[in-house]
Amino acid sequence: MTTRKNGLTYAASGVDIDAGEALVEAIKPFAKATARPGSDAGLGGFGALFDLKAAGFKDPLLVAGSDGVGTKLKVAIEAGIHDTVGIDLVAMSVNDIVVQGAEPLLFLDYFATSKLEVPVATEVVKGIAEGCRQAGCALVGGETAEMPGMYARGDYDLAGFAIGAVERDQVLPRRDMVEGDVLLGLASAGVHSNGFSLVRRIVADNGLGYDAPAPFLKNEKLGKALLAPTRIYVRSALQLIRAGLAKGFAHITGGGLTENAPRVVPDNLDLEIDLSSWSLPGVFQWLARMGGVEEREMLRTFNCGIGMIAIVAADHTLEAQRVLTAEGERVVRLGHLVKGKGEPTVRYRGHLSA
Repeated sequence: MTTRKNGLTYAASGVDIDAGEALVEAIKPFAKATARPGSDAGLGGFGALFDLKAAGFKDPLLVAGSDGVGTKLKVAIEAGIHDTVGIDLVAMSVNDIVVQGAEPLLFLDYFATSKLEVPVATEVVKGIAEGCRQAGCALVGGETAEMPGMYARGDYDLAGFAIGAVERDQVLPRRDMVEGDVLLGLASAGVHSNGFSLVRRIVADNGLGYDAPAPFLKNEKLGKALLAPTRIYVRSALQLIRAGLAKGFAHITGGGLTENAPRVVPDNLDLEIDLSSWSLPGVFQWLARMGGVEEREMLRTFNCGIGMIAIVAADHTLEAQRVLTAEGERVVRLGHLVKGKGEPTVRYRGHLSA
């Protein structure tokens, strides 16, 4: 057995406890700014408490969701832009739980890296706090893991966890969907956080760097344009729910329109979508052209410009559009529900157009 004159420390093995403490101090103001009724959004405890009664709930069900940002993080790391992926992290979970009718109440994050770089991690958490602010939920805690040997130097990974609540009698999707109900598409802010393995392959195959000019957006670098954060639909969706107009929502994530839209529709109903009812945003035109990606593959990989679908009764269409537009959404009438045979599917009419 070999003995050492000087004992090893955790820092010598690659884990810097002081850096972790510095990060906690740096992000405390961001977390505090997300405080809301039911939570004080303070950091430092072993767990976080939330008072549902103080938040105004009477007979609630809890709804939980968890997600990450995927290989969009590789774009952020290579482009050196870290202040928007936190918004993506929040968006992916809170958009998922609001489709159940739930109001997001609190959020926790997990940040894992090889060696903690406090300025980078602070930018990431700053984005997480901004996402929480947009969603109206409190950032109540999380975990920072420094794991040398697990990740390459400079890499990091994120996971997020959202918890919300919905009154028992307001859970979505509703069971009264019928033939003729209208599908309203809410515009996306770009690629959002899915399909980036294909995006990165297209960028690489065309010999581009993320510091190159974006071919589809004037006066912007490619990396920054691709990192446009996922739109958070919580406030507009909740307004539609509280107005009694929403029968259901579909969050368009991995699997695109083709796989996500049918998830909230009952058996024996299909979704008929007119692809010519909106213009394919420039980033998707560019990806399709430069990657030679066929329309069918685009529709089952990307959101193609539609980040959320709301399902409403036909005679409530105009009112629903008014509510969503007032909340800042760009709304498109995509189509309607039609009779189906068994499990729901999407029927496309027309073609994606510029």
